[in-house]
Amino acid sequence: MIPKRRGRSLTTAVIILLVAYFFLFQIFFSPSPWLFNRRPKPVINPDTRKNTIHMADARTIYPIRSHIPLPKNPAPLPRIQHEFGPEAWFERRERTQRQKAVKREFLHAWDGYKNHAWLRDEVRPVSGKFEDSFSGWGATLVDSLDTLIIMDLDDEFHIALEALEQIDFTTTFSSEVNVFEIVIRYMGGLIAAHDLTHGKYPILLQKAEELGDMIYHAFDTKNHMPQVRWRWGRSAIGQVIEPKTNTNLAELGSFTLEFTRLTQLTNDPKYFDAVQRITDELDKNQMSTSLPGLWPVSVDALRLEFTGDEFSIGGCADSTYEYLPKEHILLGAQTDQYKKMYMRALDAIKDNLLFRAVTKDEDKKILFTSDLTIRKEKPHQIDHSSDHLKCFLGGTVGLAAKVFNRPEDLAIARGLTDGCIWAYDSMPTGIMPEKFEYTPCADMDDCPWDENLWYESVLQEPLQYHKHVREAQTLIAKEGVPPGMVSAKDPSYKLRPEALESMFYMYRITGDKSLQDSAWRMFQNIQKNTRTKYGHSAIDDVRDPVSKMDDRMESYWLAETLKYLYLIFSEPDLVSLDDYVLSTEAHPFKRTSGYI
Repeated sequence: MIPKRRGRSLTTAVIILLVAYFFLFQIFFSPSPWLFNRRPKPVINPDTRKNTIHMADARTIYPIRSHIPLPKNPAPLPRIQHEFGPEAWFERRERTQRQKAVKREFLHAWDGYKNHAWLRDEVRPVSGKFEDSFSGWGATLVDSLDTLIIMDLDDEFHIALEALEQIDFTTTFSSEVNVFEIVIRYMGGLIAAHDLTHGKYPILLQKAEELGDMIYHAFDTKNHMPQVRWRWGRSAIGQVIEPKTNTNLAELGSFTLEFTRLTQLTNDPKYFDAVQRITDELDKNQMSTSLPGLWPVSVDALRLEFTGDEFSIGGCADSTYEYLPKEHILLGAQTDQYKKMYMRALDAIKDNLLFRAVTKDEDKKILFTSDLTIRKEKPHQIDHSSDHLKCFLGGTVGLAAKVFNRPEDLAIARGLTDGCIWAYDSMPTGIMPEKFEYTPCADMDDCPWDENLWYESVLQEPLQYHKHVREAQTLIAKEGVPPGMVSAKDPSYKLRPEALESMFYMYRITGDKSLQDSAWRMFQNIQKNTRTKYGHSAIDDVRDPVSKMDDRMESYWLAETLKYLYLIFSEPDLVSLDDYVLSTEAHPFKRTSGYI
């Protein structure tokens, strides 16, 4: 009997040792939450110091005597999202695998930021250094709050939530505050996180209001238009500020969603009043510009003059147009003002800026918008170029087509979206350049592939001799562009989200699963060409498979680009467009009205 007991004892000891070994292995070598979900230490910027002045004590020089009231009785709107049917098991498996891959890339970038730039604005993804580009309030942290929620990264969200206590939105070491960027990244991130968590964490709204109270002083001018590149120190010590005579349209007209939602949540009318005054000026001047229906890219916010001659829906203008249908949704269709302004703008875009591109893919109507300069005595100058920032328009037109019951506009929305997909798929890296020129069709409905027309666009003159063909071919080879594209004016990729943004909207609106396949293709190419040790980097040249990286990862990479990718592969009720309206920084705000 004794030998048997000894054998059992030995067996028990071996089992205990094995269990202990595996337990210790799990502790030290597995991705345990206590190892990865730890509280990081703030990274200190040694070149800056906290300012001794704060906006909390600033006085108002031009007080508002009577605020424009917020509409109070929202009405139902048409349903936006497609009626998705049951999903086959193999479709679900593929979709969730893709979604997990996106989430892994987010965690890689988030981990790089958390370990090397915590509470700074951005991490430099190649060097591991940090950058303070937006007043040093932790732009990536705040901008990414709602992405953490959407991706069910609860532990990481609570770590970020605790860090908010250390951010003081009443002061900054920056002498100048970019009001537009601060509002869309910080205020938008805080409000969206509040809405997605149904108000569970009071600090989110408290910080949004703290920031709102500071930024509101940028509107304390004689005509109540904001100084968008705000010399906040002057306001803090009671000095007068003025709006700029050369203000970008986007920086003037893109506060409506954030400020409106803040008023809805706090019942403080000043925020909605501030943006509604801007809207009223845009409305009043919309049909009296040199291109009626559109506003010039640069406006005089001091004299409230809209006399510029350059028109575009790209950078410096884009989100003003984007916010017209979105503000209509957020206000619950209580006013037709934003609908009217959108219709005017879309008509002008169709008549003056919208073109079909000459491509070998003749089955699809590939659409882009051009830039236009109005000349009083000479013919108008049309620049047939597109840029990544313009890729938002497909999603905006699609959204408005549903909300305003204009199904005929869905073809335009899809054409614009397909244009950006084509620009990605046509490049050697599978990534669209920041800006490029294209060959426009003479007829929107009849546009066969015409190689000679392409050559003429490249040369900017008619083909008269055989040598012209050779010259065009030489230029094309030098430029490294695909058929239909004339030149890559800016061949970089800055991790931008706009193409994926429109694909997200069009997928949720139409249910077309080919858009998921296109998004997956884009994701794989972007991941392959931009991944670094500490995150993902913008690259200099999408024509070069081994392009130089410029060591920059702006906060919108986590707040927008990866979020849109994740949502494209999510179940359609996650951040449904019938429940939320997304800001220009992809921050979901809870809608106050339902749908019909």
